[in-house]
Amino acid sequence: MTSSLARILKHAVVLLLGGIVAYLATVQVFPFLDNRTPIALAVFGTYIVTAYVLIPLAFRAFRLFYIPVHLPLYCTTPDGFASDPVNIALVGERHQVIRAMEAAGWRRADNKTPLSVAHQVVYALLKRSYPRAPVSSLYLFGRQQDLAFQKEVLGKRGYRHHVRFWAADTQLAQEFESHVQFWRRFHLPNRHASDTNFWVGAASKDTGFALIRHNAQLTHMIDPDTASERRLISRDLRRADKVSSRRTVPVHRPFSLRNRALRGRLKSDGYVTICELR
Repeated sequence: MTSSLARILKHAVVLLLGGIVAYLATVQVFPFLDNRTPIALAVFGTYIVTAYVLIPLAFRAFRLFYIPVHLPLYCTTPDGFASDPVNIALVGERHQVIRAMEAAGWRRADNKTPLSVAHQVVYALLKRSYPRAPVSSLYLFGRQQDLAFQKEVLGKRGYRHHVRFWAADTQLAQEFESHVQFWRRFHLPNRHASDTNFWVGAASKDTGFALIRHNAQLTHMIDPDTASERRLISRDLRRADKVSSRRTVPVHRPFSLRNRALRGRLKSDGYVTICELR
């Protein structure tokens, strides 16, 4: 009974916020822009304001009252929606992770700033490669990724391999200590083990573009087979001779997630590969 009432209340709040956004877009934003710009620009401007300002603000307000409780099996979007499954882990200091991934042919992604985003747009319009293009921020342990790497898929625009890593450090995620401990119990035995050298990652592959289902922003479509990305990283690290030991362990039964991309769904076999770096 209580759960049914909570679900009804949640849907009511979402409906109310949706109505407010629709009202602002149609009664305030569009007429304002239509009086000052051609109709095409007014429509485009209304879309930008609605998708990138009003809807995100509404979801931020909603999350003040409803905070979803996720198992630490996957990262989430800033709005709390499920995203990429955790499928890879590395044991090593921060500088080891960076050197190993770059030696394996992966480029560290630039931080997402207005300048790097502008570069990404310009490079896309000019059909030029941007090997260090920024990736979107996803959250685990209550914070966005600490490191991100990517690898281009040559000859295919909008395609790339990428992985985000979070340090499983209890000092950095005190409110999510249970989630950190969930992953640390799979830590490889190492006499040098510490809270700062275990990194859990979510690897996936972009395969084109799509709209985000809850706010209509443009994003990447993700390949459903996330296990193949785990194997790719492990293989690249071993070929670069950066792995001293490796094991693949089951952490959960196989599961699937409805990705934020419209019609997107990701599959996990429930395994994580843990690589101890040299």
